Order: sequence, then structure tokens, then C-alpha cells
Amino acid sequence: MKKFNAWIKASRLQSQSYIFLPLLLGQIIAMAYTNSWSWALFLLVQLYGIFIQLYIVYANDYADIETDKINKTFNIFSGGSRVLSSKLLSPSEVKRGAIVMASMTMMTAVVGYLIFNRPWLLLLSFVSLLLLWMYSYKPVQLSYRGGGEFLQMLGVGMVLPLFGYYSQAGSFESFPWLLFVVLLPTNLACGMATSLPDEPSDKASKKRTSSVLFGLKRNMIYIILLNTISMAMLIYLALSSAIISYSHILLIPVLTILLQLPLINAYPGSKKLTNYVALAVIFTLTITTLMAITFY
Repeated sequence: MKKFNAWIKASRLQSQSYIFLPLLLGQIIAMAYTNSWSWALFLLVQLYGIFIQLYIVYANDYADIETDKINKTFNIFSGGSRVLSSKLLSPSEVKRGAIVMASMTMMTAVVGYLIFNRPWLLLLSFVSLLLLWMYSYKPVQLSYRGGGEFLQMLGVGMVLPLFGYYSQAGSFESFPWLLFVVLLPTNLACGMATSLPDEPSDKASKKRTSSVLFGLKRNMIYIILLNTISMAMLIYLALSSAIISYSHILLIPVLTILLQLPLINAYPGSKKLTNYVALAVIFTLTITTLMAITFY
């Protein structure tokens, strides 16, 4: 039972929302444009989402084991699952878990190709695995060299919606590419936000995250600016007249930005910084949800 609980902790299931919503958004957009829906494909896409999320958290834990050992300011959004630093699981176990989840991720793409004639799922699945490898592992290892947040932005803000859309639509035709001017800035901001609590250990490990490169306060200001850009682009594009009906939901991201402003002097390990990161995550998830509602 202890081992089972350790794997649940390692799985960080709360982060599944980062994966589920962009995949659902892509599928809803496909339904809006094709006027069709497959529950079998929906199940396949969500299985892919589960496997890729588990691969990400296991592979990151394994790659960051030394940094996580000295991390004293972790919270629910950052710092890994702590199963390795707490010795609840062994590095070899977590490594095997990551390999299994990577294999299952590609298996969903193979099923999509063989059964549903979706060959581009193979490439999209491979790219999603590659982005994490480039983020955490040598020789690229951008989480240490700098720019890792851009990989997170591309994975969550671009690859996942495309995966969901293509799975249901069977092609990339009619995909509204302008959506990325809304999705990419806020997903970059979300990646930058989750680096904030780990700034002390990242600096000690010579990781060049945005929080280390820019400093905490400047990084928090950039996050607010990026989210403001996403908000402005969403309003400007006026994705459909339906957005007017749900305009009250815009109060949520506006409120998160206003609540973040007095928190820009927060420091790692404080409740204020945890609240700041939570607000940044809420903003991104709300924007993604609003877009899904608009198309639905």
C-alpha cells in the first residue's frame, strides 16, 4: 500500500488539468468546424493525455533528483513530487515508470494510426516526448541552459491543442491558427510562474530558469504582462459572438491579474508566492476554458 501511495504522489495528478483542457479545446474546435464527434477518439486522446502527463512528471523527477534534494521552498506547483528526495521510490523505479509511460504515449499514436487512420499522431506524440527530453536531459537540457519555459509553452499551448484537433478532424484543415496568439503568451507565463518557488535551489544548481535569469520581481511582472497580452488578443479576435454571452467569465482572469499585483514582492517559501503562482495557473486554465466554451 505504501508503494501504491508513493506512485500516486509521484503522479502529481493535479497537473493533469494542464493537459486535459488543451486537448479538450482542440477537440471542441474540431467539432465546431467538422460538426462531428467520436467518443472513441475522445477516449484515445485522453489516454494520450494521461500517459504524457505521467511521463513528464516521472521523467522530470528523475532528471532533477539532485536539485530537488536541496529544494526547501517547493509547493504544490513546483519542486517535483518529492518521492525521490524522500526515498519513497528509487531512481530506477521512477526511470522505468517514465520509460513505460513514454512507450504508452507512442502506443496511443500507433492505435490512432492503425485504427483511425491518423498518421500525424505519430509525429505529434514524438514531438511531445522530445520537448520534455530537450527540457530536462542532455545535451539540450534547456531547463538548465535557459529557455525551458518556451518548450513548456510549445508543448501545452501548441502541440496539445493540435493533437486534440487532428484526432477528431483527421486533418489540420480549417484549424484557426490565430488561436496561438492567445494560447502561447499565457502558457509561457504559466511555465515562468511555476519556476518562481524553486528559484533558490535552481540558482544553487545553476539552472537558468526565467526566475533565475530575470530575478523574482521582474519575472512576476513579465508574467502579468504576458497574461495581459493573451487577454487582449482574446478580446481583440472576438473568436465568435458567443464570447459576448460568456463575457462575465472574463472577470476571473481580470481578477487574477489584479490580485497578483500586490504579491510581486513575495519570496520563495511564502504563502504569498504560492498564491501568486496559483493565480497565474488559474488565469491560463480560465482562458483555455473560455475558448472551449466559446467554440462549444
